[in-house]
Amino acid sequence: MDSNLKILIVEDEMLIGAKTSLFLTELGYEVTALLPRAEEALLHVQKNLPDIAVLDIRLKGDMDGIALAELLQQQHNIPIIFLTANSDDATFHRAKATRPFAFLAKPFRKTELQRAIELTISHMEAEANQGLSNPKNETENTYLLDDRIFVRFKDRMVKIVFDNILYVEAERNYCRIFTQHKEYLLTMPMKALEDKLPPAQFQRIHRSHIVNLAHVDEVADGNVIIGTKHLPLSQSLREEFLKRIRTV
Repeated sequence: MDSNLKILIVEDEMLIGAKTSLFLTELGYEVTALLPRAEEALLHVQKNLPDIAVLDIRLKGDMDGIALAELLQQQHNIPIIFLTANSDDATFHRAKATRPFAFLAKPFRKTELQRAIELTISHMEAEANQGLSNPKNETENTYLLDDRIFVRFKDRMVKIVFDNILYVEAERNYCRIFTQHKEYLLTMPMKALEDKLPPAQFQRIHRSHIVNLAHVDEVADGNVIIGTKHLPLSQSLREEFLKRIRTV
């Protein structure tokens, strides 16, 4: 199934942590945990890996948010958003050295948190695209999104795993992604989405349709059948498509 963006919060001021969790839930994101200490966060991510971590810089205990960020990035490549309140220059430069995707100054509004998340996703996708164009640069491109895409859906960002996509359908300047359980209307042309999909997995079969080759059930009478859906197969794309499905 598709799932909402997963976000871990590590904040030892419970009122701020609870407010952050409430904001994220209202925005449609899944909060994997609200934890007060870095040590607890390290144990948590071993069983429930988040897409993004929102960390307070100043945490109680032996490890602060900056040290936690370093470990989360080294061990799991998790993008970081820092929460900060009146940090001194030395602390700020330590935090900056971890290359967080955003800083949020306390107190912050829900819209500011949402923008920080969307900025983080935008940077992740930019690094992924850079990695595709420069595959030798693997160590510097730590957020290669080779199995999913993030899309805006009902005023929030959701992740869709490529394997879960059945097909894509064009609708004028929009396009729809169909999965087994949901349908997503995107405010982007299908060609722009096609450029984001892995070509080894997806094939255009018509000017209005792209299919996930792994989900094709039948090919008959100029149609490609996925489940109960019959999609038109263009004559000009038929030969290439048939070659592709023979190797899947």
